[in-house]
Amino acid sequence: MELRRIRPGEHAAAGDVCVAAYEPFLTGAEDDYRARLHDVARRDAEAEVWVAVDGDRLLGNVTFCPPGSPWREIGRSDEGEFRMLAVDPAAQGAGAGTALATLCEERARLHGATGMALSSLATMVAAHRVYARLGYVRDPQRDWSPMPGVDLIAFAKPF
Repeated sequence: MELRRIRPGEHAAAGDVCVAAYEPFLTGAEDDYRARLHDVARRDAEAEVWVAVDGDRLLGNVTFCPPGSPWREIGRSDEGEFRMLAVDPAAQGAGAGTALATLCEERARLHGATGMALSSLATMVAAHRVYARLGYVRDPQRDWSPMPGVDLIAFAKPF
């Protein structure tokens, strides 16, 4: 498995992976979120999109939100943040999600961060297990709701 910045020709495929990974968790209140998930080109222009690939197969992707990125939501000034970690459902459980989260931690450290923060839907329990293995803990003080019917829970990890 190789981790690298996404290439422009991969934006649509990465968007497809995001939508496929998140689809089981979307209840209808966040229908417009599908379009945001699929718009990888915009995220890559306003943040950093990283991919896990195996040859020509795109296994997963993540949006790392560096300081100043409009994609940051809950990260404090001394923290890194990542969003939209998505692994192709056919590749889940093989380590791509863990590798991408770890890569984001490395990116955050390069920017001088002393920790990492992220938000997740409460129903994404498999992702929560990955975060727990990596040392993230729930941070309920930062739980929030971007829109009615969509409640996000926060996780944080000091470095």
